Amino acid sequence: MPAEHLYVHLPFCSSRCGYCDFVTVVGRAGEHARYVDAVLAELELERRLLAPRPATVYLGGGTPTLTEPAALERLLAGLPPADELTVEANPETVTPELAALLARNGVDRVSIGAQTFHRHLLDVLGRRAGPGDVRRAVHRLRDAGIDNISLDLLYGIPGQSPADLGRDLAEALALAPEHLSAYELEAKPGTRFTHAHGQELERQAERMECYFEQVVETLTQAGYRWYETASFARLGPRDLRARHNLGYWLGRDYLGLGVGAVSTIENRRWRNAPSLRGYLSALEAGRRPAREPEALPPDVRARERVMLGLRLDEPLPLRGLEQAVDGPELERLAALGLLERTPETLALTRRGRFLGGGVTAQLLSAGAASRSI
Repeated sequence: MPAEHLYVHLPFCSSRCGYCDFVTVVGRAGEHARYVDAVLAELELERRLLAPRPATVYLGGGTPTLTEPAALERLLAGLPPADELTVEANPETVTPELAALLARNGVDRVSIGAQTFHRHLLDVLGRRAGPGDVRRAVHRLRDAGIDNISLDLLYGIPGQSPADLGRDLAEALALAPEHLSAYELEAKPGTRFTHAHGQELERQAERMECYFEQVVETLTQAGYRWYETASFARLGPRDLRARHNLGYWLGRDYLGLGVGAVSTIENRRWRNAPSLRGYLSALEAGRRPAREPEALPPDVRARERVMLGLRLDEPLPLRGLEQAVDGPELERLAALGLLERTPETLALTRRGRFLGGGVTAQLLSAGAASRSI
């Protein structure tokens, strides 16, 4: 069946954050229109892989809202209609004009990269926006009629304290976003960020579990559903979970467009090569961009399904996934109060969710070992 989820990568940024490992390019304002032409050309080449009306479309980056306005509007107009259309935004890019552009082109959800409300921590991260920019961005989007806003926060930033995190959570909650994501800062080895903050990152790593518990406790008490490891949706009459991300966590197929974008379709996976020049040249010549295929045999897909599905607060159906887990290890983890098992489903307990990836790794590594004997 055609994919129900579409991801579009817009790589342009005003600067590169030291901890970022996404495919981004700085500046290149003169190439924005050309890049949009290439993305729309790639969409036409792959149209058969995508449902006529996808469930979700997601514009990520990079900084999608840094894209030159006329080019961004043309891109939004050229994408298929969807039940949920999300655009990522950096706070400082959200002008009243940008908010109005998004609203009139069907954007009904915006994810704002706030990261922190402390200026000294934003400086550590190399972020240009200040706390006031986040507040203004939220209000401008609300004024434009967009009523589904998500805020991204980071914890474990060098120099951050539990009190700093508490104030970040309070500032975020004061804006009453429909959705919050709170991520552990992951600085990739060898980056300039780890060279600059290596010792402090090691100290922060020892506090991550406490930070995580602080986030969950604060947001659930404030009326948010902890529906995925790092994601929280405000409780109420609407289901405010991120439907696009749910597609990933539930193992659905998705099509990715743009430089560096990944697609998973019918047990095939590929990644567009991360060269902007190569991407533009290929599509201007009417060809698909260079791609890096990834082997995706059934056992790998099953293990991914377990790994991603156990991030959610709903039980994972086990049908077809039995070989991905090890029975004795499952029983051991259940006896420790970390897993709940029924004949048809598997789920982490609340205690297990706090240990999250470690529990899942044990479950999957045991399964792999048993198959290799």
